[in-house]
Amino acid sequence: MRVKVEDQTLVLSNLDKQLYPDGTTKAEIIDYYTQLAPVILPHLIDRQVTRLRFPDGADEPGFFEKQVPQGTPKWVKVSPEGLVMCQNLPTLVWLANLAALELHTPQWKVGYEPDRVVFDLDPGEPAGLDECRAVAIALRDRLAADGLKSFPKTSGKKGMQVTCLAPVDPRAIAAEFAKAAPKMITDQMDKKLRHGKVFIDWSQNSGYKTTICVYSLRAGFAPTVSAPLTWDEVEAGDFTAADLNLHTVPERLAKLGDLHSGLLT
Repeated sequence: MRVKVEDQTLVLSNLDKQLYPDGTTKAEIIDYYTQLAPVILPHLIDRQVTRLRFPDGADEPGFFEKQVPQGTPKWVKVSPEGLVMCQNLPTLVWLANLAALELHTPQWKVGYEPDRVVFDLDPGEPAGLDECRAVAIALRDRLAADGLKSFPKTSGKKGMQVTCLAPVDPRAIAAEFAKAAPKMITDQMDKKLRHGKVFIDWSQNSGYKTTICVYSLRAGFAPTVSAPLTWDEVEAGDFTAADLNLHTVPERLAKLGDLHSGLLT
């Protein structure tokens, strides 16, 4: 199907194809990203975008893609390093048509120093979202003591992320938390040390790492979203990753606006 998206013509394919086991189709995914474009694009623009693609559906193996794929339109912006950038709605729709369900970005814009710091909270079973919430609240208070406002979101899976504007030393803060609560928190990369603890992954701020972009879909049984939260919601804990999905997030956005707009620089 040939469609006009702003000033570009795209060929969309296999729109009825189910890309999630729950029956969500490619057409629904394209529609979601089109609806969310006004809020997700400001978080993508000027950043290299790593995509996690699932051309055979989220229940089949996917693959990360950083480089420019064959057949990329000439109007898609490419960074000096040769990586795709998502600067506009046509590019976002093009990526969705490639079954790029997940969009991951670094903490810096091309040509600039990092402008944000992310604390990725990854629970090791049997720890879960409740333990992540507790660590997120403690991080909020710790950052506030340094005069920094922080912004929470779900990972779209089992964890959370807390993000603030740079500069701050994430590794030092993670080590500080692990030392203060060693039975609950770890800052070590070794997965064997994470059982029953929340891993504060400070390494997401490395130049070669990326983090799931706010409002991005996640692969799984159903199209969950890495969704912004209010701190009141984090404190109340009355949400699950499944609650924040392709269907509910547009409604939340209409009601709450972009809760992460404070991170835009």
